[in-house]
Amino acid sequence: MDSSAALLSEPLQAPCTPAATPGRQALLALDLGTRTGWALLDPRGHICSGSQPFTPQRFEGGGMRFLRFHRWLTELSQSGGASGGLAVEQVVFEEVRRHAGVDAAHAYGGFLGQLGSFCEHHRIPYQGVPVGTIKRHITGKGNASKEAVIAAIRELGYSPVDDNEADALALLHWTIATAGGAR
Repeated sequence: MDSSAALLSEPLQAPCTPAATPGRQALLALDLGTRTGWALLDPRGHICSGSQPFTPQRFEGGGMRFLRFHRWLTELSQSGGASGGLAVEQVVFEEVRRHAGVDAAHAYGGFLGQLGSFCEHHRIPYQGVPVGTIKRHITGKGNASKEAVIAAIRELGYSPVDDNEADALALLHWTIATAGGAR
């Protein structure tokens, strides 16, 4: 087995398993990047979240992290019941217009391309939300620091492992509070 097949056969961190509830599907919020923050509103109204690493591994091609991301999306979207049907009804992601560097911009573009392709293939509506909109909703300031976003999320009772998970949770709460999260 070559290294790419071995990496794809390794299990990814399973986020959560939404309970199968007829007529209700999941809402997924993503902070795309090499360490992708995610938050999932399951069919019962429960929220689970985390931070999934897609760091390039030694001796693998540049596209392997995107294949792992795609597989992770597939596993997540199919975690909604015995029927194996798609559980994710809507995806929102943090829309980043400025990046710290070229590598970050390229990584974001790759993850965004995979996400768009995945959603289009499965007919899942997806929407980008500007960073300032998310920060303003959760902290009251559109230019809030990472620390302020984490603090605001902690005030809501969450314990994010990093700023990526906090951003995804903030985005999920924005989506729930707006028409974009109408259920």
